[in-house]
Amino acid sequence: MRIPIPILLAGPVSPTRPRPCATYGDRMDTTTDTLVIGGGQAGLSVSYHLRRLGVEHLVLDGEDRIGDAWRRRWDSLELFTPRRYDGLDGMRMPGDPAGSPTKDEMAAYLEDYAARFDLPVRTGHRVTALRRDGDAFTAETASGTFRAQQVVVAMSNYQRPRIPGFAADLDAGIRQLHAYDYRNPAQLLPGRVLIVGAGNSGAEIANDIAAGHEVIVAGPSTGEIPGSYSGFFNQHVLVRVVNGLVFPHLMSVDTPMGRRARPRIMTHGVPLIRVKSRELARLGVVRAARVTGAEDGRPVVDGAPVDVANVIWCSGYDPGLDWIDLPILDDRGEPRHERGVVPEVPGLYFVGLHFLTSMASAMVHGVGRDASRIAALAAARSRQPVAA
Repeated sequence: MRIPIPILLAGPVSPTRPRPCATYGDRMDTTTDTLVIGGGQAGLSVSYHLRRLGVEHLVLDGEDRIGDAWRRRWDSLELFTPRRYDGLDGMRMPGDPAGSPTKDEMAAYLEDYAARFDLPVRTGHRVTALRRDGDAFTAETASGTFRAQQVVVAMSNYQRPRIPGFAADLDAGIRQLHAYDYRNPAQLLPGRVLIVGAGNSGAEIANDIAAGHEVIVAGPSTGEIPGSYSGFFNQHVLVRVVNGLVFPHLMSVDTPMGRRARPRIMTHGVPLIRVKSRELARLGVVRAARVTGAEDGRPVVDGAPVDVANVIWCSGYDPGLDWIDLPILDDRGEPRHERGVVPEVPGLYFVGLHFLTSMASAMVHGVGRDASRIAALAAARSRQPVAA
């Protein structure tokens, strides 16, 4: 039997740092007031506001390094919004305010953000189970157990790549990648590429590979934002209106328009923003309506089997939140909540979900509003007297 040995800390414990731990062999148990699960832009935003409010907390992230979720995206990826909209609360994104940052710039920015505000992030701690244990929550990781009075799950609901079952029926010689795993055209075999999914990811990847491959993009249209993405009107007028008014205010749970649109937005792609149908046609990309299955090892596109060398699945993601061992997930695996608050489980919150309160909720420029509100609720609850 191993006797837990407390780790002695030099000096007083900061009000935003976790309390001393106990070690059990190679495992470590930690207690804190508020646990934030996820160290991306949502988790860092929550941590920033909790620190400002003096709430003891800890941020757990499953990646080895802050920003790795961005670094892992395909090489040519750039954010749609200009840098002036890509900073989190308290720190602007460096560089040309009118230019679009690359995915590696975004990753570096998040790392610098955590360092600048000394946010208590622990990387390499992937939570495998979250449970309620009496009046507290218990989060399990490979390296130890973390206990907290309240928990903020600061993650998107796009955690697990979705690939249809008939993908297993395709010929073994066809190279298959999900958009999650796609990096650059060098991964592909010579020959035709079928991209399944006609949203922004499908269009951007088609643009990336069209110079060296015949490309088919299959899937229902998601619509597109009018005008040229790089044009003066879009860059200086439309982007300001959409990011400053439409996404955070008009398309929100506070307006009849937003409430009507939310169910469709939750299940369909966002309109094409940068690479539009006209650009795809100019590149020679062929559009198809849908892929329905496999026949003789080939994908069936619009009712007929098609010869392809590669398939890239831009078919979306499942929530991937089934590690939350609490009765709060609906039949689609989405958490039930009211503006990020879970009424059935006091002390449990969400930030970063798609359309948590508005279209801007999962976007870099919009996550801070939800993070600030949830952090304030957590701070108020942490200061309530504990019942005898």
